[in-house]
Amino acid sequence: MKKIHILLVDDHSMVRQGLKQILELEEDLAIVGQAGNGEDAIKLVQTLKPDIVLLDINMPLLNGIQTLRRLKDINKTTKIIMLTFHGDQEYLFETINLGANGYVLKDAESESLVKAIREVYRGGSYIHPTLAYNLASDNNKVNNNKILSDIKLTRREYEVLTLIADGLNNKEIASSLYISEKTVKNHVSNIFKKINVNDRTQAAIYAYKHNIKKI
Repeated sequence: MKKIHILLVDDHSMVRQGLKQILELEEDLAIVGQAGNGEDAIKLVQTLKPDIVLLDINMPLLNGIQTLRRLKDINKTTKIIMLTFHGDQEYLFETINLGANGYVLKDAESESLVKAIREVYRGGSYIHPTLAYNLASDNNKVNNNKILSDIKLTRREYEVLTLIADGLNNKEIASSLYISEKTVKNHVSNIFKKINVNDRTQAAIYAYKHNIKKI
């Protein structure tokens, strides 16, 4: 079994050790390194090349947002999940716009974090349900047919977008809709252009904000 290699980045050693103990109970997860600040995290990503970085937002030297920005400049393949105690949506929007692949609250159940890691590793995205709910509830309810008309999504593109918001990758979407993976890729490309986003996480955010995907 190929394990998912994870780098833990948090300025509290007890938090890192707690996460390590929880995650290494899973057979497919392996902690390959730890860092207590953004500067050390950047060095370790360059040497260890982990699959996933669990990145705290509030840290010394470089905070999580600054670290995220630097990591995306130097390594496009490593995927990043933000960890925070804060439910502040400003953090959510900023980190997603910078290219974060997931966003999990530190007080979430361990199952949520494990699910986020696996979904992001597979090419999906993950937004903690509480935050996703806030995204939906803070926006006016919009009729789905009106959305389809305004942004000219086809019915199939609408279906694909809802599955993207569920964190499914292209292969899983193809299986769910009984279409080819190539067709899914074409739909995803068209969706990104129509709703003006650059990646799947931003597409998921869009789906929640516009009530296309409901909790």
